[in-house]
Amino acid sequence: MNTSTVAIHKSWKEALKEQFSVSYFLKLKEFLVAEKSRGPIFPPGNRIFAAFDHTPFENVEVVIIGQDPYHNRGQANGLCFSVSTGVAKPPSLVNIFKELQTDMGIPIPQTGNLEPWADQGVLLLNATLTVREGEAGSHQGKGWETFTDAVIKTISDQKKGVVFLLWGRFAHTKEELIDKEKHFILKAAHPSPLARGAFFGNKHFSKTNELLIKQGMKPIDWRIEK
Repeated sequence: MNTSTVAIHKSWKEALKEQFSVSYFLKLKEFLVAEKSRGPIFPPGNRIFAAFDHTPFENVEVVIIGQDPYHNRGQANGLCFSVSTGVAKPPSLVNIFKELQTDMGIPIPQTGNLEPWADQGVLLLNATLTVREGEAGSHQGKGWETFTDAVIKTISDQKKGVVFLLWGRFAHTKEELIDKEKHFILKAAHPSPLARGAFFGNKHFSKTNELLIKQGMKPIDWRIEK
């Protein structure tokens, strides 16, 4: 994994430049090289930093935090909860779209590709950016969490008025990295069916837009036309 050639926006390379040369990140790169020699890892190499490429640092207005990429072939596209166009929507994403429909009256899209959100300033950040095929959580504890914690902390320190959407207990643990005096935090249950519907009714999409509008910012157009 060569950070000089992968798709990561130059603004993030500057904001996170200290991370790329720290020992944990160098060990992470060695781990990923070894993993690729064993078999497929997801997302593809050119999509590992897709969240950062679609949402430059200066454009970040909203952050949604996931845990791991999808581990089945063809699903992960580098944006949390998102799948590539043409891939069936996983259950958590189906529930996200159901909440969006109830909250804002937006029809459930045919595609599960969330790039239109990312391109508007919604950073769709997984805590772990890669996974071994068919093995959920297989790249946890290898250094990605240190990196993505630094991402959250950098946003918190250097920006103001960002809306953080923390869905599920894992995402809730990231609250301690965020300056609550400068930013907004909306918490809810995880959208997984395992949460038994506790995710529904949070109205995070409309609440996010209300918070952005109050700051004089443009609301997110949550519609996905494809």
